[in-house]
Amino acid sequence: VYLDGNDSGQSTPSTLEKVTVGEHKLRLTLKGYEDFETSLTVEENETVNVNAELIIHIEMKLLPGGTFIMGSDSVESYPNERPRHNVTLKPFYIGKYEVTQGQWQAVMGDNPSYFQNGPDYPVESVSWTQVQEFIQKLNRITGKRFRLPTEAEWEYACRGNTGGDRYGALDNIGWYEANSGATSHPVGQKKPNGFGLYDTLGNVWEWCQDWFQPGYYSVSPKNDPQGPSSGTFHVLRGGSWFCIARDCRAPFRSWNYPNYFINI
Repeated sequence: VYLDGNDSGQSTPSTLEKVTVGEHKLRLTLKGYEDFETSLTVEENETVNVNAELIIHIEMKLLPGGTFIMGSDSVESYPNERPRHNVTLKPFYIGKYEVTQGQWQAVMGDNPSYFQNGPDYPVESVSWTQVQEFIQKLNRITGKRFRLPTEAEWEYACRGNTGGDRYGALDNIGWYEANSGATSHPVGQKKPNGFGLYDTLGNVWEWCQDWFQPGYYSVSPKNDPQGPSSGTFHVLRGGSWFCIARDCRAPFRSWNYPNYFINI
């Protein structure tokens, strides 16, 4: 709770005493939410009540549009990562961090995660279908237009304006089988990529909007590909705390049923 720019040392609910008569500015801050600010007038021997409804805040990064080479033919690559092909994308926003359990709880009112060690841990054990429900509610609450990234947007974002399969040494940028201790970790602890995004490799899997098709790269359009028009599985990207290093690469493609969920 801040009054006139000064930290009161209190948290809500609280009562601020000995506030001088006159005009004041009150600001409430809570991690994961937008700041609440209001002006108030204090009269002699008067109590002013302030009720604040905090709105969830998901920090986004605006990525520049551009052309990149999608896919891989490295020694670690799998057949569905080929052929490598040029993709051109328009600018788009994407989350700076993985969605946290605290953010999910604030929107959905529950926490389905297996590793419930704190609000800054990434939410997991959620299906693609549940993620769509989360996005719909988030959009109603914020008045914004959040969505999942396309598979092409995800890979472009993950690469961080670099050309390799990883944007750095894996131990420095992600939690995976060799360094995770068999658990997820709070978001943002490893080094970010060139776009300032965290945990794009490892920690927990990330759903994309697209349907999955193994041979899609052979027919994918160059400009803003949206994925196949239908399918059985949706795309998963990035790997997790459970994965071997080979599966924690920007071009690595995985998939599962829309209603599938697990704690990775």
